[in-house]
Amino acid sequence: MIEQYLGIDQEYILIGVCALAVILFIIMIVQAAKLGSLKKKYAEFMKGKSGESLEEILMEKINKIDELDDRNRRNEQRIDQLAKDLEPCYQKIGLEKYDALDEQGGKLSFALTLLDEKNNGFIINTVHSREGSYSYIKEIIDGNSIIGLSPEEETALSKALNGTN
Repeated sequence: MIEQYLGIDQEYILIGVCALAVILFIIMIVQAAKLGSLKKKYAEFMKGKSGESLEEILMEKINKIDELDDRNRRNEQRIDQLAKDLEPCYQKIGLEKYDALDEQGGKLSFALTLLDEKNNGFIINTVHSREGSYSYIKEIIDGNSIIGLSPEEETALSKALNGTN
């Protein structure tokens, strides 16, 4: 009767239905294994706990998260304040030692540059000679000096600006 409507032998239909049943049976076994694994995990999770104790645990974890968020916010505020406090501090240093008098030796003279974050600061140049030491200071604004700089002072300033001391 089916053969008349579809033009297919009953044997082919039976083979197709059997193959579909086998595939569905395999899928059912896989799903049963997954369900068993999930039940085992659920039983382990719920072991010794009631719904109320789970709620307490969740509330405790949420409170800890809130506390950590608050600490993090306070730490960020502290870091911002520290950054503001460090702006005027001397953060960049350049030092150039040299021999002011070629005959003396020992490189006892030096030019020291100290700059803040905005490249403002000063250069101290100490010249050592047989008669004594003489110190000079020159102001640095935005990485430049109004007063002319010696080659050693230029080198010390360059080291401070480039961070290559």
